[in-house]
Amino acid sequence: MKLRVLCAVAVAAVLLAACGGSDPADPRGELIDAPAAVGSTLAAAQIDGAAQAGGLHALAGAARCDVKVIRLNYRTAGVRPGETSNASGVLLLPTGPADTACATAAAPLVAYSRGTSVDKSRVMANAQDPETRILIAMLAAQGYAVVATDYLGYGASTYPYHPYLHADSEATSVIDSVRAARKAAAELGRKLSGKVMFTGFSQGGHASMAAQRAAERDYGNEFDVAAGAHAAGPYNLADALKDPQAIAGYQFFIPFLVTAWQKVYGNVYANAADVFKAPYASGIDNLLPAPNASYASLIVAGKVPYGMPNGTPDEARADLMQPAFVQTMRADDSAPISVAARKNTLLGWKPRGRVLLCGAAADPTIPPAVHQEPMRAHFAAQGVTVDSVDVDPDIQAAFGPVPTDPASAEYADYYGNYHDPHELLTCLVKARELFDRVR
Repeated sequence: MKLRVLCAVAVAAVLLAACGGSDPADPRGELIDAPAAVGSTLAAAQIDGAAQAGGLHALAGAARCDVKVIRLNYRTAGVRPGETSNASGVLLLPTGPADTACATAAAPLVAYSRGTSVDKSRVMANAQDPETRILIAMLAAQGYAVVATDYLGYGASTYPYHPYLHADSEATSVIDSVRAARKAAAELGRKLSGKVMFTGFSQGGHASMAAQRAAERDYGNEFDVAAGAHAAGPYNLADALKDPQAIAGYQFFIPFLVTAWQKVYGNVYANAADVFKAPYASGIDNLLPAPNASYASLIVAGKVPYGMPNGTPDEARADLMQPAFVQTMRADDSAPISVAARKNTLLGWKPRGRVLLCGAAADPTIPPAVHQEPMRAHFAAQGVTVDSVDVDPDIQAAFGPVPTDPASAEYADYYGNYHDPHELLTCLVKARELFDRVR
């Protein structure tokens, strides 16, 4: 009896493969847990109220649909060949009365990649999460299904670390979230249109572009990629590490990147003290992300030095980094850190779907001159015209002009919010405009 069952299973597997079904040997995107609602369905009026209270309503517009928040836990790949793991995420499903388009229309699917978080515990399946709230108001309540991954090493993921700004694993996490979202929507009886759009912000801009590249290059028969809208992403890491001017948040982002790439490639440094100064070198290998951490808590605990507004990014770099390693990043193209940066730079591909690049001229964290403009120029050199927008005028229109006194609290607050949430919000407006044209 057991032999007959095993044979039947084997035959079924062959038939599935022959018909283009799931390969049992490749479970990527399979749901580990049944898709589960988080809280009750958010009514359109409730979404509007939250958007108005958070100053979001003017940019998002009135909610057209109610939204269900669905928790996902799905299978994905690790960094190394053959390595498997899991990732968590959220599926935001537009809904409404049974006889309305919100409930019945086949929704296009937007795959969103979030910005950098130092909190290992953070999950997107939380209607109170700042980015999730924005996605609900800006996209899901406008009739888009939205899936967002927590990435490897966050939330429910059992992966032992987060491979920060590692393009291939970012792409894998995002693509597998799309697969998981499709399976979850089918289980919940919600139709999707088949069209997929990629978008993301900051780290997520890097991840969403890597995902669009992989979807078009490697999975063209599986995904109908309608567009990619990539916002404030560090696409040009090779040149960014050579920039003599330190970015805002340097004391978080550079240690996160360097220690993650050490775990991925194994050769970035021999000892953390070769890269980081005391007392920060101690424990920094496994510092990020940390459970229930925040940027402020890491500074208060003395894990990283101060930056803005209590000090400049250059001062934070001087306090944190060994000068010899900084010089290596700037000048030695053969050094392992430089080789890793080139591997994860996203210049070098030619998109087939529509592409929007969005940034803001005064971004103190991811300067468009270093990332967005070289990316646009690279596409143009290949004969591909992409939409490339500067939303600094939109930020000033929505959130007021730049304060004039660099020493003032107002100035520090303005630039403390410039990259996130101001740039995120204004770029998502542009992303939705593009998605509305191709949906």
